[in-house]
Amino acid sequence: MPVASGRHRGRTRRRLRRPNWAAGAAALVWLLFVGVPIYLMVKDSIQPIDAYLNGGPLSLPHSLTLDNFGQVFDSGYARYLVNTGVVTVASVALTVLLAFPAAYAIVRSHSRIVSGTFRIFLAGLAIPAQATIIPVYLMITRMHLYDSPTAIILPTVAFGLPLSVLVLSSALRDVPRELYEAMTIDGGGSFRLMWSLALPLSRASLTTISVYSALNAWNGFLFPLILTQSPEQRVQTLGLFNFQNEFGSKVPELMAAVMLSALPIFIVYLFARRWLIAGLAGVGGK
Repeated sequence: MPVASGRHRGRTRRRLRRPNWAAGAAALVWLLFVGVPIYLMVKDSIQPIDAYLNGGPLSLPHSLTLDNFGQVFDSGYARYLVNTGVVTVASVALTVLLAFPAAYAIVRSHSRIVSGTFRIFLAGLAIPAQATIIPVYLMITRMHLYDSPTAIILPTVAFGLPLSVLVLSSALRDVPRELYEAMTIDGGGSFRLMWSLALPLSRASLTTISVYSALNAWNGFLFPLILTQSPEQRVQTLGLFNFQNEFGSKVPELMAAVMLSALPIFIVYLFARRWLIAGLAGVGGK
């Protein structure tokens, strides 16, 4: 019997050492799908227009220049990036401030009103923003918020709250009830339980919804297009239209602007990827 067990363990080790060629090939294909657009963006953003027109799509750049980035900043694109940053930071802060107490109340309360509110949040996941753009426009104009950053922030937060509450409530349900009971015995009230216990154990999920909200706000196009008008309130997704005219697009300058737009989100992901992956894996509350 021990001999048979040893043989079985040996076969298991050999199977574990066997390379997974299918997974490697799939990873290589995925790398090509992700890497080629990034290479094109970087290559086209650092070469002059004549080199772009004479070279092939995947050719190596023959001459390098940073003039495209200078043209981007001269066109006022820095103002669009600042506006987008303000909208993004405000949207993330407001989403976290509203979603976390709501999720805590949903998990800790046994009231039917609270459970009904949670169902309303879940119903919000099925409503696309495009279907509500006319009512949103009417509400924003009647509140005299049209053509302001607030006009972008409020709808962005509203449509990001359902998923944020769902993620946080799932994470808070993983917090052991014994921890709540122990802190309650020590004299902790509801606010202390939320601040000192639930909040630290939900860092991964908070990071997840923060990155998710930041992506929605930073890449938002529909609400800025409909709810703003003046160039002073324009965000970076609308600013990309500056590099297109009736005769075509200024591709090198456009790629430089796209690179500047993608860089902040890439940096955020580098610093928050561990918590983001943990939150998406469903272990935010553990």
